[in-house]
Amino acid sequence: MLELKDLTFSVEENGREKVIIDNLNYIFEDNKLTVITGPNGGGKSTLAKLIAGIEKPTGGRILYNGQDITDLSITERANLGVSYAFQQPVRFKGIKVIDLIRLAAGENLSAAGACEYLSEVGLCARDYINRDVDTSLSGGELKRIEIASVLARKTPLSVFDEPEAGIDLWSFHNLIKVFEKLQSK
Repeated sequence: MLELKDLTFSVEENGREKVIIDNLNYIFEDNKLTVITGPNGGGKSTLAKLIAGIEKPTGGRILYNGQDITDLSITERANLGVSYAFQQPVRFKGIKVIDLIRLAAGENLSAAGACEYLSEVGLCARDYINRDVDTSLSGGELKRIEIASVLARKTPLSVFDEPEAGIDLWSFHNLIKVFEKLQSK
């Protein structure tokens, strides 16, 4: 379970404090798919980054399975089972898709196993498995590869920041099924 207690995040803008998230209290239940919607600039990405540890709150606490993780690093949170998929996925020069998925899985995943994750997100595995994770991939392809790598981690808490970004409507409809399947495990 993930619990946000009086979570606050503010930044300084033009010499004044701008509150992005103001005393948010929420409990994310285990095994439940939660979607956060809102307007641009509403704090959705900031909230995702706070949960993942990319940003630090200016107030409040974040509890994960009863443990206060507010001051833990990204790596420490990842080791506890928190995964994060960026709004704009990172491109890795010199790494193949198969190696990225194996790295995410944390085990010596077979090529067939890596291909399963790619197929789950709607990519023809044989077309992608040996490609570089670089600028030759479209934004939608890169986003699906990143989602496949998060699936390979098999973590109990996965945070996806705008998972639909760069993905066509048909593919996103299929990704919703992937998220529902992930939630049910």
